[in-house]
Amino acid sequence: QQPNLEGGAGFGTTVELQFCASCSYKGNAMTMKRMLETSFPGINVFLHNYPPAFPKRVLSKIMPVIQVGAIATIMAGDQIFPRLGITPPPLFYSLRANRFGTMATIWLIGNFAQSFLQSSGAFEVYCNGDLVFSKLAEQRFPSEFELRDLIGSRLPPSPFGKNMGNVLS
Repeated sequence: QQPNLEGGAGFGTTVELQFCASCSYKGNAMTMKRMLETSFPGINVFLHNYPPAFPKRVLSKIMPVIQVGAIATIMAGDQIFPRLGITPPPLFYSLRANRFGTMATIWLIGNFAQSFLQSSGAFEVYCNGDLVFSKLAEQRFPSEFELRDLIGSRLPPSPFGKNMGNVLS
């Protein structure tokens, strides 16, 4: 469906806010969305998750498998190592001496690593497909005023106010 081009300054303009969902940036994105919709009536603002790089995504999916494998090895290593024809390494006996602490450490470090791998730290703003602001490049969030000015400079001129000089003279 084509937008109606009569009306507010933002009609026909699409702004896309891509943010890191695991970094809890959704609140900032919602605030910016409301501000843009208020400042430019008729503008279309879409929110999307900015995914981390592909290798980080793959590693974050593998991390739970590594955790479960390590915990299973600690719990059943006495049966696993002999079936594989391997003598258990000395580290295994050290870790097995404190099973609860070892499993808790594996779980906590694994969850921390998975959380780190799922975050991108991004807050990217696109106007009609063009990058307007990048937190990854700037290493900071845009202020509301700055974002409003950046988007406002990309909007087409408003049909309102044309020929106002003729009316007032």
